[in-house]
Amino acid sequence: MASNLPLQLPAGVSDLLPPEAAALRQLEQRLLNCFRSWGYQEVMTPTFEFATTFQAGSQAGEEGALYKFIDRQGRVLALRPEMTAPIARLVATSLRRRELPLRLGYSARVFRYEEPQAGRRREFHQAGVELIGAGGVAGDVEIIALAVESLVQAGLEDFRLGLGQVAVTKGVLQDLALPPEAVAGIKSALASKDLVALERIYDEYHLEGERRRRLELLATIHGGREALEEARACFGRTAAAASLAELSRVWEALGAAGLEKWLFIDLGILRDFDYYTGIVFEGYVPGLGAPVCGGGRYDGLLAQFGYPCPATGFALGLERVLLARGETASACPGGYLVAGRDLAALLKRARELRSKGTAVVLDGESRSRQEAAARAAARGLNLEWIGE
Repeated sequence: MASNLPLQLPAGVSDLLPPEAAALRQLEQRLLNCFRSWGYQEVMTPTFEFATTFQAGSQAGEEGALYKFIDRQGRVLALRPEMTAPIARLVATSLRRRELPLRLGYSARVFRYEEPQAGRRREFHQAGVELIGAGGVAGDVEIIALAVESLVQAGLEDFRLGLGQVAVTKGVLQDLALPPEAVAGIKSALASKDLVALERIYDEYHLEGERRRRLELLATIHGGREALEEARACFGRTAAAASLAELSRVWEALGAAGLEKWLFIDLGILRDFDYYTGIVFEGYVPGLGAPVCGGGRYDGLLAQFGYPCPATGFALGLERVLLARGETASACPGGYLVAGRDLAALLKRARELRSKGTAVVLDGESRSRQEAAARAAARGLNLEWIGE
């Protein structure tokens, strides 16, 4: 009798087969261990909450990105599209009396209604940290240094972390005194690094001379210490000067710690322009068309939950990290196949082996040692035959 049940999955989601699931779990545990070694304690939040929680500042919480549904009391709920807003709510309620700063970590599935493509799904795994209550350079340096170590621990080697400062962009745009539609166009063009769109805006709003040069620098400045010097020369007398000085102090501290080889300056990095308030960053791997991690400072978010407090953090996309690594773990990494006809003896021996931390597969169906040996070899296991 033919089944009428669907055999295909919706767009943007996927099954994980044993090797893929094993690789993801191994990566997840490695990252959580890394976070714990820096003093970050794991928290878990519900998979769904009131939709308004996620609409507090992040583009991930925009109407079109949310998977929403109505409960039996008529309230609008949504699957979480990211973890920062739920943790902000958690801190503002259950943890508001704790001594600051708070160091919180997580690993969770999140859901966004986006156009699926390579490295971008509608259901995916994130692991990350939030540093709550630490303002200024010290907090930024800690979070960026932890992001670098997390990528190293994740098994990536050829990665770079781009550092930006959204307050610089805001300062430059403020000095230009452009209408809102022009500002929106510039933000969109900078985020997508669309130099052609910027050219159109220059012409439409008659941006020339120093005003045009500043915008061009925001879009194109890219590099190390020399990029910072160029930015200081251009923006040193604007509203962006103080924010640029802060970025310079962060760069110097990270460089003194030996991390400069993984870093570069990119003032075109905006992420969610309105959500972030200071330093932002993204991690890139050659050959992958999307960042493997991203984060930054968001000092205004917790105030929306009634608990004004500085904060910064980052998240890694686990599927993107695995895609960048291009490898998976073994579905059954070593162990034994314990075989024979005496089921009680098999259970007893398997228990002994498992007590030593060894993975054991039971085989009470093989009719001979030779048959069991073939099954063990096919699974990459050592054979232990119980009986004659």
